[in-house]
Amino acid sequence: MAALTELPWQPIYDELGVAVPPLDDRPLGYFIEEHAANRPDAVALQYLDREISYRELNELANRCANSLLSLDVGRGDVVGIHLPNVPQYVVALVACCKIGCAGSGVSPLLSPGEVAYQIADAGIGVLLSLDNLAVSVLTRIEEQPACLRHVIVTSAADHLAPSLGVDCDISGVQVHRYLDLLESASPRYFQRDTDPHDTMMVQYTGGTTGSPKGAELTIRNLMYNGLQTSACAPWTTYGEFVATAFPLFHAAGLAFVLISLRYGGRFFLIPDPRDVAHFCRQMQRYPPTRLAAVPSLYQLLLACPEIADVDFSQLRTATCGAAPLAAQERRKIESVFGANKLTDVFGMTETGPVHVSNPPMRARAAAVGIPVPGADIRIVDVETGTREMPPGEAGEIISSGPQVMKGYLNLPAESARALRQWRGRTWMYTGDIGYMDEEGYVYVCDRAKDMLVVGGYKVFSVEVEDKLQALDCVASSAVIGTADAARPGNDVVNLYVELTPAAAKRDPAGVEKEILAFCRQNMAPYKVPKVLRFIEQIPLTSVGKIDKKALRARLAD
Repeated sequence: MAALTELPWQPIYDELGVAVPPLDDRPLGYFIEEHAANRPDAVALQYLDREISYRELNELANRCANSLLSLDVGRGDVVGIHLPNVPQYVVALVACCKIGCAGSGVSPLLSPGEVAYQIADAGIGVLLSLDNLAVSVLTRIEEQPACLRHVIVTSAADHLAPSLGVDCDISGVQVHRYLDLLESASPRYFQRDTDPHDTMMVQYTGGTTGSPKGAELTIRNLMYNGLQTSACAPWTTYGEFVATAFPLFHAAGLAFVLISLRYGGRFFLIPDPRDVAHFCRQMQRYPPTRLAAVPSLYQLLLACPEIADVDFSQLRTATCGAAPLAAQERRKIESVFGANKLTDVFGMTETGPVHVSNPPMRARAAAVGIPVPGADIRIVDVETGTREMPPGEAGEIISSGPQVMKGYLNLPAESARALRQWRGRTWMYTGDIGYMDEEGYVYVCDRAKDMLVVGGYKVFSVEVEDKLQALDCVASSAVIGTADAARPGNDVVNLYVELTPAAAKRDPAGVEKEILAFCRQNMAPYKVPKVLRFIEQIPLTSVGKIDKKALRARLAD
């Protein structure tokens, strides 16, 4: 068995004085209790005008934990959290951690059938849901999963100006009001003993291929990953103002709220990420030290007039994730936020979620970064997954370390395909295609399923999309492959284009001619799109990624 090569990124760690952080398996509830004792009045959550201190958060979480216990929730059970970014989400998250049960974020964007699938698949016995979601989604589930026993209904205003809320009757399920449960519960509860390998969250993948899968993320996976990602830009205790609109039901939002709570930071709860004016006003009032968004949200923020009045002098890092950042976008962001602050993160739900990050002081623009301390990243051949690729050659990105999940819930075959033994370790085979340079910087080419083959050559959709950003007429684009009936084993390059407002007023034939001429001039012939379709708006997922699943469905119609 061949030995693993040396870590090419180690000299960068040495240059930056970065060390692999020691394991720390203390659960989330420990930190909340510590902050409540040491700095009780420090603000934990900023929700509109409402400030929730660590003392109050700890008491609310204690009441919630006791309420869950009264509903027969115990260690090893799964509680669903069907909410946008409101304080109740964090309260329930902390409560679950204190009890030792797992949480599972249920996206408010899911249809009734999709919610029912996740409830049944995760075995959710208690679901905390927003009142309007309970009415519009839960009551429309044709057959409630047998595992669901209780639904706790809350209002977005419950921690602002409590009201009676909306009446909701869900067949076969006992419905409770959140505030009623908390009011009748004791404010005293202490973090239970936990095992670092206990499941902390069952986080569902986006389901871009097949049904969504529940990644079992342990206490060690999630709590240690914050230490890994902050190693190159250490956080201060009680000194961080954390501004992000990532939804908490998504792995990225979960990661940021966990690290903020760990260090006693003030975390901004942004219930509607599309309301960028509100986001900017919150940052005007409380200048951020940490900012995180996807490229599409950064674009919206930079276009918002209120951004000019935000003080970014205290900003330490501006994190970009979930989608590639074009070079010109990077320059625009740095012109507003300052140099050496922008950092890319790269990973997936199954890796806690970050396993690669661009050190702010050593960022390489075209790369997503180097492995975070404690993680090992390798590039292996796509065909067998057993041959390590030399620097500069593309292959599948695989990840090993404490950040890697323990498996997919109730899916042993899927777990075995994703988690494989190679050279004496367990590796997550990510399905991402990329390469590594001589210094250990990782460059992402595409998702394996988004990579096209034309005439025996690989076409990376991300590369084509990134080049098209140079055209003034293109607001956004997406490349989709379809089987080439005339050449089995080959793909047809389909290009979807969302035009800028000015270009949308022009003659479509002329714009198409301009785009294709640009492609022929700047791309190899096999990369040039064979089919071009204009679309009013490129569909995006809840975190701002291009929703290629939706585009494939459109092609299939």
